[in-house]
Amino acid sequence: MKKSGTKTMLMSVIMSSPGPIILAINLFFGSSTTQIADFIRRFIELLAIILAFIVYLITNKKEGIDESKKQKLENATNIFVGIAMIVCGVIMILLAITSENADKGNVIPGFIIALLGLVANGFFFIRYTILGKKTNNNILKVQGRLYRAKTLVDFSVALALFVVLIKPNSNVAYYFDLIGTICVSVYLIITGIITLIKIKKVGN
Repeated sequence: MKKSGTKTMLMSVIMSSPGPIILAINLFFGSSTTQIADFIRRFIELLAIILAFIVYLITNKKEGIDESKKQKLENATNIFVGIAMIVCGVIMILLAITSENADKGNVIPGFIIALLGLVANGFFFIRYTILGKKTNNNILKVQGRLYRAKTLVDFSVALALFVVLIKPNSNVAYYFDLIGTICVSVYLIITGIITLIKIKKVGN
């Protein structure tokens, strides 16, 4: 079962890697605030997934590992991710508020990435949930909750970019783009706060 968890986490890292790269390139051609927010969100999530994968490998080694070192590593990783999510969420809200109803550029790549993410993250949500219940591993359980949130956010992003795609430069597109950005921002902030609260509870 440990091998199954390792393979699933490795596959999630591999499948999550292309998204931020493609969106970063496409930001030169599209200026949708939802797309910008989605790039930052995916980059942070990729970092969180990689760190979780490393921690999982360390804490599931066959030989023994010092519990205090393991706890410090997990806490440091979660604190970094939590703070980064909150800061980026606030930045995205400010970006959404100050953005103008102008040409959003090409949002097709962002829309495609969101659709693919919706399918892939839905799969990983189910996979991690099943593995978490079978192994009772906290890292896998947290990944299950993370991918549940990622699936919901991808749906929101896909919907917002779809409206921008079919109704470019319209008030409807502007408000859907604004709402999409805010949804991503709220997700980042809430997830970051929950992460820090859980770390504090463990520390107490």
